[in-house]
Amino acid sequence: MEDFWMTPLAEFGRWGDGFVPRVDVKEEENNIVVSAELPGMDQKDIDLTVTNNTVRIAGEKKHEEEREERGYYRHETSYGSFERMIDLPTEVEEEKAEAEFRNGVLTIRLPKSEEAQAKQKKIKIKSA
Repeated sequence: MEDFWMTPLAEFGRWGDGFVPRVDVKEEENNIVVSAELPGMDQKDIDLTVTNNTVRIAGEKKHEEEREERGYYRHETSYGSFERMIDLPTEVEEEKAEAEFRNGVLTIRLPKSEEAQAKQKKIKIKSA
């Protein structure tokens, strides 16, 4: 049970104080969908590539400099350059990938390759 509580802290320590976007990867019938939280970023500051069934999201979350630093009780907002490499669970058609950035969330829809879709088989469940 100790590992459960240590995992978030271990990841925080590994990433340090820089900005690291959180991602979700979801498999649908014909697509893989990757969503990344990029709050406070502009679309122009994000670089997105798909190569060899790996999604690379990179960019920089910029910090607007303010001279007035007094008054902070707690300052946990992180900034800086980042890069996330996400291995996909199946082959995709990279040239048909689509991405949308809305309300600080980048959503990438990657159609599965025909071979990957052909490997899927619906299994009938019998009742006992």
